[in-house]
Amino acid sequence: MGQSPEEPGLIERVIQIKRVAKVVKGGKRMKISSTVVVGDGNGNVGVGHGKSLEVAQAVRKATTRAQKGMSAISFRGATIPHPAFGKYGASKITLLPASSGTGLIACSQVRAVLEAAGLKDVLTKAQGSRNAHNLAVATLKALESMRTIKDIAQARNKSISHFIERKNAPTDSNPEEEPDRPEAVS
Repeated sequence: MGQSPEEPGLIERVIQIKRVAKVVKGGKRMKISSTVVVGDGNGNVGVGHGKSLEVAQAVRKATTRAQKGMSAISFRGATIPHPAFGKYGASKITLLPASSGTGLIACSQVRAVLEAAGLKDVLTKAQGSRNAHNLAVATLKALESMRTIKDIAQARNKSISHFIERKNAPTDSNPEEEPDRPEAVS
């Protein structure tokens, strides 16, 4: 995990660098493509993609785009509040909350996004395409869909206790009393 020289405190992870070619009349034009994940380790994370003739410029472009596209995610402690599903292109990812001490069970692209976000205990399953960029963006979409009970309560303008109380809880009346029932005629 490298620290970004531009903004201290940001975690920057290069998850893919590859050479791509565009075929033109005179031959092939080669460029370098890179995908970078940037996060602060405290719930903000972004994924960026950049292309250039040189590796350093491609990584710098991807880092800048990732920083501009950072989004806040909701999480509880070191894990996620509920299972989540993300899809981007043909890549699909399922994120599951894990108990403390489990660690990150994920492939390298998903692990980079989760570490940059500051998560420590998450189970994952990637399906479909394993393209690094698409899988990283699918993970980011799954994380963005997370909502804690506090977020839901605030959106609905209700108290948290409204969602926590059991619906079929006994009332304050005496539970030994039976409701009035008509007697069977014998």
